[in-house]
Amino acid sequence: MKRGILQYLAMASVVVSLSLFAGGCAKQKVQSDKDMAGGKAATVTDTGKGMGQEESLASKWIGGDSGAVLEGRTTAPMLPIYFDFDKSDIRADQKDRIKKNGDLLIGSAKARVRVEGNTDERGTNEYNMALGERRAVTAVKYLINMGVAEGRIDTLSYGEEKPLNLGHDEMAWSQNRRDDFVIVK
Repeated sequence: MKRGILQYLAMASVVVSLSLFAGGCAKQKVQSDKDMAGGKAATVTDTGKGMGQEESLASKWIGGDSGAVLEGRTTAPMLPIYFDFDKSDIRADQKDRIKKNGDLLIGSAKARVRVEGNTDERGTNEYNMALGERRAVTAVKYLINMGVAEGRIDTLSYGEEKPLNLGHDEMAWSQNRRDDFVIVK
């Protein structure tokens, strides 16, 4: 009899523990930058077909919806640039992207941009912070050489701290090795 009670109590404690664990893993709504700034967040309605309402990716430049994000954390219509592993030089296939960003900045003399350097998770925090900074500085030099005023550009390194893709494979790492171009007011 005593053994039956002990087994019952053990089973009950396992059920309670699992219930608490499952409740602690519930997803929470994440606030976007626009939510926190008091702006309206985009809403998607359920069409009953498993997909939300279709949304346009089109955005306007400065003076319009300058807070729109097209890719990564980069402010649309600018584009992030991506880097090879452990490198801070701009790849040949990324030069058209950064040139487009420079042309947009030259065409809008009021715009200020923050170049945010990012890395994948491999390497120490200190190394990745330095690599993210080198990547941002490389992009700034490119933009300055194009004719963008140095005083309109800031840098910030996140290193590995703000990944876009939380995976642990080459696909995820390649998406996290980037510079984002964020319009600041």
